[in-house]
Amino acid sequence: MVQHSYWIDREISIQKVRNLYLFKFTENLQARLEELADRKKANLLNSEKVVEVASLLELDRIFTLINAKVIAASCP
Repeated sequence: MVQHSYWIDREISIQKVRNLYLFKFTENLQARLEELADRKKANLLNSEKVVEVASLLELDRIFTLINAKVIAASCP
């Protein structure tokens, strides 16, 4: 199983977007997530890959929440 810390060290970036710094997946990790999600919909994943896509989706939700809070905090 791939640990979250593996992706954070290698596949997560902090990018400046409209004067805010937001968490983003690298293009490589985003493509991996999309590939696994598509394969999951087609029921083509083994149990290890199901865990991997679940972990990636969890990270995506976490970063979406954090980024939303950063954006909200920047509004007057």
